[in-house]
Amino acid sequence: MTTNILLIAHAPLAQALRDCALHVYPDCESEVLALDVPPSEDPEATLVKAEELMQRLSGEQILVLTDIFGATPSNVAKKLVEGTQIKLIAGVNLPMLLRAICYRHESIETLVQRALAGGAQGVMQVAVAAPQNQIKRAYDQKQSNYQQ
Repeated sequence: MTTNILLIAHAPLAQALRDCALHVYPDCESEVLALDVPPSEDPEATLVKAEELMQRLSGEQILVLTDIFGATPSNVAKKLVEGTQIKLIAGVNLPMLLRAICYRHESIETLVQRALAGGAQGVMQVAVAAPQNQIKRAYDQKQSNYQQ
């Protein structure tokens, strides 16, 4: 069974994440839906829109991904999944979404673990080495600790 994914996030993040994911996995267009939550929208109106999107995904396993735990999109998502078998993860990032899409054919429990791992492993500090083997220019004769 394939798991469908619903993104609920502050506008324009949900649609932007979906667009990035479809760039990599264009075949999952109907399995990944997005709901952008504008800052001025009433949470009840957002919930109605989310329920409408859920109807389009009805009958399948569903994973809901939202951006910030405790914010409006997350609170709406929590209401949406209450009393269901639908899984909800807060803190979505692109590595998490790509991992979820890649493994959407696995059980929902396994998929949740893979998505969480993908999200965590996608966050890292990147060391940037100083440029090497560059030719010294005439104006570089003065020793300084800055680069352009």
